Amino acid sequence: MDTATHFVMGIGLAGLAYTDPAVAEDPKLAAVILIATVVGSQAPDFDTLFRLENNAAYIRNHRGMSHSIPFWLIWILSITGLISLIFSDVSTSHVALWVTIAVCLHVFTDLFNTYGTQAFRPFTQKWISWNIIHIFDPFIFGTHIAAIMLWITGLIPPAPLFITLYAAIGLYYVWRTWSHFRLEKRVHNMDNERQKGDTYYIIPTVSWNRWHVVKAHQNGSYDIGGLHRKRLFWKKHAVPSTHPAAEASKSYRDVQAFRYFSSFAVAEVEEREWGYIVRWADVRYHHRRQYPFVAVAVMNKQFGLIDSYIGWLSHEKMEKRLSPHMN
Repeated sequence: MDTATHFVMGIGLAGLAYTDPAVAEDPKLAAVILIATVVGSQAPDFDTLFRLENNAAYIRNHRGMSHSIPFWLIWILSITGLISLIFSDVSTSHVALWVTIAVCLHVFTDLFNTYGTQAFRPFTQKWISWNIIHIFDPFIFGTHIAAIMLWITGLIPPAPLFITLYAAIGLYYVWRTWSHFRLEKRVHNMDNERQKGDTYYIIPTVSWNRWHVVKAHQNGSYDIGGLHRKRLFWKKHAVPSTHPAAEASKSYRDVQAFRYFSSFAVAEVEEREWGYIVRWADVRYHHRRQYPFVAVAVMNKQFGLIDSYIGWLSHEKMEKRLSPHMN
């Protein structure tokens, strides 16, 4: 999920903690639990600090080791230990319990997004992405905001309020999972252009009735389309480039990080008088006729690197960034 959603979920867990009589009866413990759940809900995303190194390090590591099984324990112990040092007179066991819930819930909800995590390291380095919930879900975020406002105003006690909230969100996850499973089973029957060996990926959007669809062919190409109210349509066909410049670009840091993260990477090569522009795109993120998540390598005629970039860019911003090398 996005940072804002993880933040409100941290506050929501603090409200849910009022189901524990010890928390409900001790205002100081309740305040400390609020700190614990908010920090715990953000902790796995502290790998954002890799941005200080460069975008390639961030893309390669974000939601990687920081979301892995060993780091669940590291976050829980470090946050619990720090809070217990600062607030030595509160119950360490209560703090540890709610930090554990916050950290594990963060990682669990991230598994439902398209971006994915390496949550099951060290057993596998595979990126797990279940493609069920959009990275920003208006229902999850909105219901948390509404519940927090009701809590702040005192209209409803926190224990029954947040029990109801998380029961509703649990049912919402079940419904979205069932919807995704049902559509994934049906979509190949809706496609009149299907070929033997095609694999379909149903990817969520912010709308319940709209899904992105990626069809992977056995030859490595993709069809990119959408599904809206049981109507399947295709918008673009992406064929991986076999140009030598595309192969040469794989040796450069930004492209390596991109390909490490994405198993849906496709390269396009643009030839110029002075060299080549190789654009690697993740076909899952096709938006408004563009691929906003890209890795770009600008190379001379000998495939030497002139400049490169990895990250989220519109076509216009990418052209502006690379324009000094493209004239």
